[in-house]
Formats: sequence, C-alpha cells, structure tokens
Amino acid sequence: MRTKMFLIIIITAFYTISCNSKKETSEHNSEHEELPPNIVEMNDTQYKSAGIELGTIEHKELSSELKVNGLVNVSPQNLVSVSAIMGGYIKSTKLVQGSPVSKGQVLAVIENAEFIDLQQNYLESKSKLEYAEIEYNRQKDLYNENVNSAKTYQLALSEYKSLQSTVYALEQKLKLIGIDAKKLQVENISSTIAVFSPINGYVKTVNVNVGKYVNPTDVIVEIVNTQNLTLELTIFEKDIDKVIKGQKINFNIPNKSDKMMSAVIYQVGKSINEDKTIKVYATVEKDNKTLLPGMYVNATIATTTDSVAALPMDAVISFDDKNYIFVYSERKKEGEKFVTLFEIIEVKKGLTNNGFTEVILPQDFNINVRKIVIKGAYNLLSAMKNAGDMAC
Repeated sequence: MRTKMFLIIIITAFYTISCNSKKETSEHNSEHEELPPNIVEMNDTQYKSAGIELGTIEHKELSSELKVNGLVNVSPQNLVSVSAIMGGYIKSTKLVQGSPVSKGQVLAVIENAEFIDLQQNYLESKSKLEYAEIEYNRQKDLYNENVNSAKTYQLALSEYKSLQSTVYALEQKLKLIGIDAKKLQVENISSTIAVFSPINGYVKTVNVNVGKYVNPTDVIVEIVNTQNLTLELTIFEKDIDKVIKGQKINFNIPNKSDKMMSAVIYQVGKSINEDKTIKVYATVEKDNKTLLPGMYVNATIATTTDSVAALPMDAVISFDDKNYIFVYSERKKEGEKFVTLFEIIEVKKGLTNNGFTEVILPQDFNINVRKIVIKGAYNLLSAMKNAGDMAC
C-alpha cells in the first residue's frame, strides 16, 4: 500500500511539473506572437529570402511633368521652296522624294528661248554702252574746249547713263537665273539654266517632271534641313503658367519608337486660340534621321524642380488607399534564433520621377538615424498580413 501511494504521489508531481512547463511554454509562445500591429518580425532565413535591403532617405531633385502633344516642324529658314525665276520647260532632273541635296547642287535644268533673248540683249546693250562711253568722253573733251555746244554734250551724257542702267539691270536679271554676266560671251549663249539648291537637306516634295512647263510662281521642289528641327506643342490655357522659355522637354514618336529624345523651349505663344490652347515651340537638341516634319509627338515638360526627401519607388507601398514604408526597428535573440523587427509607418507620396518618389514623413521621424527598407517592402507587408505563415 505504501509503495502504491508513493508511486501515485511521484506521478502526480511529474504531471503537475509537466503541466506547468507546458503552460509556461504556451505563455512564452503567446507572448512571442502578440506583437504590436505595426511591427513585423523575420528570422534570418526569412530575411534573406525576402530580399530585404536597407537604405536611407535621400534628397533628390525631382520635377513634376506636364504631358502634351504636338508636331515636328521646321523653322522658316530651314524649309525652302525652290522656283524658276523666269519659268520654262524642265529639261532634266534626277530628284525623288527623300533625296539628300547639298547647297549649290543642281536640282533641275530649265530650257526657255527667253534666256537666249536676255543674253542677247545684254551683249548688245553692253556693246552700245562701250560706244556710248567713248562718245561721251569725246563730247566731254570738246565741250571743255568750247568746240561743241552744251546740248550735244548733254545728249551724249544722257545716252551713256541710260545704257549704263540698262546694262546693270540686265546683269541683275542674268544673276537671278544663275548666269555670270562678266563671263558671258557670244559663243557661250545658252538656252538652258540650272536651278541650284540654296541649303543642305533632303527633298521633301518634287512637283515637276521632265518636259513639264513651269511658271515663275510654280514650286519645283521643297527642301528641308532636318538638322534644325523644332517641335510645335499645344498646351491648355490653365497650364500656361507652368511653361517658360528654357524648360527641358522629353518626347517620342507614338507607335514608332520608345526612344526618348530631348528638346528645349525657345518660344511660348502670346495669344490664346479659340479652343483655349496656346502654342509652345522647342528646338530639338540632337539631329535624328528618324524625325521628319509633320510627325506627331508625345512630350512631357518638366515644370518644377525641387530638392525633396525621396526613396526608391519600391520602398513606398500602397495598401487600403494609403502609403507606407518599413523602418528597421531592432535585431534581437529569441531562443536559439535571431529575429529582426520592422515598423510600418504611414507616409504621404509627392512627386515621382526617375525611379524615385518624394515621401512626406511624420514630424517626429529622424531621417538621419532611421534605416529604411528600400527593397523587399512588399514581402514584409505580406508577412504582416499573413503572420501565421511568416511568423517565427
């Protein structure tokens, strides 16, 4: 009997000790799991698999952007319409749309009988002028010696001056059609003239063919210099105060290229159109052979630039229409393992540009001390929402 009672007492004691141990363990585990709602913890294995990286708040120059549309254009001096000064028949031309041309290159050869008449009149008038000059000098000497009358001298002077102006006028006409009057001789009179390119560039349009008659008002060819292209952008009246001369523009050609190009505003329109828009003009910074006048562009104008507290975009997470960041809290040992605690803090987002986002922090936040989770923030959010799966 005594032996049985002793065994019962021993078993009861062990049972009591075991229950107390389990209770303490349970209480310990319960304490571990009851973290504040704004804290999440991870052990070293979870920390590594979550890809967490720490960083600090940076001060970045971020700018807001204004999205606009427009057209590729050229300034008037870089788009030239070439015409025939006197008209005539196109004898030859090798131009096609898109052909590169250089300043002084022959664009077309025009033939017209009037060219012959003009050269003939010039040579005849020049010959008469030479005779009139000799006669004028002779009459002048005779007049000075009182041999002839003043009337005879005046007639010689008048004839000389008249022929001078006729020859000069004919020289200018020949110059307009590309003939050097000083080199013109009887043996090199020609029925054709060459039309030359006044600028370097590319042929935009060709309006003639061999054998076609062109009038002086007809445009033979249009040439555009694509090295000095501009943008003509349209902005709304409400945004005019955001745009000034010298602002930088990034743009691309929709549905053709994702490559961004740059331009600088050189002129802002001074009048508002009927649709409440204003024209803004910008110079394309670099030559780009894919750009052609008339192309549509999508552009963004950097309207303001400020130095603000910023983090990489991945560091700021959104949840339930609010924005948060995770901040390193502490690293401590729990049992045989180390855990790292992170605190979630609500922030407000500002400008976003070049991969960074402006963050407006709580007033008591010390940006010089606190370390921010710049990578892996969404994994921490997932751990917080699914504590049963992710907790230690």
